[in-house]
Amino acid sequence: MNHEIYIRRCIELAQNALGQTYPNPMVGSVIVHNGKIIGEGYHRNAGGPHAEINAINSVENPELLPESTIYVSLEPCAHFGRTPPCAHKIIETGFKKVVIGARDSHEKVNGRGIQLLQDAGIEVMSGVLEEECKALNKRFFTFHQKKRPYIVLKWAESADGFIDHDFKPVSIGNSLSKQLVHTMRRQEHAIMVGTQTALNDNPSLTTREIYGRNPVRILTDFDLKVPSTFSIFNDQAETLIINSIKNSSEGNLHWIQTGKNDFLTHLMQALYERQIQSVLVEGGSFTLQQFIDAGLWDEILVIKNPELTLKNGTRAPQLSAEVSEIQQLRANILHFYRRHEA
Repeated sequence: MNHEIYIRRCIELAQNALGQTYPNPMVGSVIVHNGKIIGEGYHRNAGGPHAEINAINSVENPELLPESTIYVSLEPCAHFGRTPPCAHKIIETGFKKVVIGARDSHEKVNGRGIQLLQDAGIEVMSGVLEEECKALNKRFFTFHQKKRPYIVLKWAESADGFIDHDFKPVSIGNSLSKQLVHTMRRQEHAIMVGTQTALNDNPSLTTREIYGRNPVRILTDFDLKVPSTFSIFNDQAETLIINSIKNSSEGNLHWIQTGKNDFLTHLMQALYERQIQSVLVEGGSFTLQQFIDAGLWDEILVIKNPELTLKNGTRAPQLSAEVSEIQQLRANILHFYRRHEA
């Protein structure tokens, strides 16, 4: 039996929930009986049934389940959270074999689900398309292994390397690249800007161009200079205000007090404590450069407009990494950078 075919299908299913499962991972599951898929499911949202449960419930003839193999892209959970442990349900259902893509790095799981299944006499095979399964949940794995969010940096710059014109906002990307950015906002757990960007652009940081959830908004505003009437303080998304003055909450707004020294370390700790698994950093140039200089990033997207010359304004961040991929969206050239660990 070609196990990779079914684990690949698990990955395809899981991708349907990209951006919808935080703080949980994306997981897909299929059930195979005599070489035929008889059930499929994926984890749709945090608090909802997990992939294995949805796959089991989708099977029209439950009598076939004890004679079937269940495939899952990530190790079944073995602890009680908002839902019961999936490993218990697999045992209760009577499966004789489980095929797993990757182990779960969460400290409450990490091998415990596999052990629970094996202790029940179930044959377990793991590590099928392991790297692909880990890549599917790169945010989840980074969060639990490095104790920080997965960091994505993004900016748009003109042909001569400016991100604004005479220090005022200007449209650099086209309609297609703007849709891409809003898709990224939907996919990532949170989005972050600094004080100057908030003051200059008055952004709402929502997914206006496409349908989908709004990310958690993060504003770094040490001296609380951004007026409370600005769009970032509306009620459309949970908002964290990183500052040096106060700790408090009011509705969807949460002020988190931290010092300016070693700021990024304190920020990563605060976001980890709030289970923020990924952050899209949209600027401005000073904020982005801080992350670059600290080597604190996992992916970078630079949108370049070779037809636009601005001559004066805020310089784009300086980056010495090698580009991983180049794409073109009409007149915009997209440069993707991905960090590869040694």
